[in-house]
This record gives sequence, C-alpha cells and structure tokens, in this order.
Amino acid sequence: MDAREVIKRPVITERSTDLMAEKKYTFEVDVRVNKTQVKDAVEEIFGVKVEKVNIMNYKGKFKRMGKFGGYTNKRRKAIVKLTEDSKEIELFEA
Repeated sequence: MDAREVIKRPVITERSTDLMAEKKYTFEVDVRVNKTQVKDAVEEIFGVKVEKVNIMNYKGKFKRMGKFGGYTNKRRKAIVKLTEDSKEIELFEA
C-alpha cells in the first residue's frame, strides 16, 4: 500500500492542536493498516523520525432516514509522536 493511501487526512480539532505542542500529530488512516505501516508512511511523506504510534478504531453510527436504516463508515485514527530531535510537521502554511 502506498504511503499516500495509508494516511487519509490530518485531524484538526482543539485537542489535536494542543497535542502538537508535545510533538504529537493526529491523522485519519485507512482501516486496514497497522502501526508499522503508519510509522513508515509518516516518515516517508513528512521526512521526520517517529517515536511512537497509537491507533484507535471507531465504529460506524446507526442512522435512519424514515424506514431505511444503515451505518456510517467506520474510521481509524492514529496519534503519532515524533522524537525530540525530529523537526515539526507543518500542517498550516504560514
């Protein structure tokens, strides 16, 4: 799987922007990948050294529209911690 297919997009929330001060970055990733693939993809795309990866799975929510029901897509989120000597990832252009 290509590095650009592993990482879908960065997650920008109030909590994730607070974590950026600790060199922790949050990404939405493909549901089929593991921690090693996420680490390799971040290092390849951004040119940084990754220390640790935490992954969380989210189930799809049940939604109804009248008599029709279904589930939203399941998601997977990864929090990537960079090493102390690594440069920071520029998510916002200055």
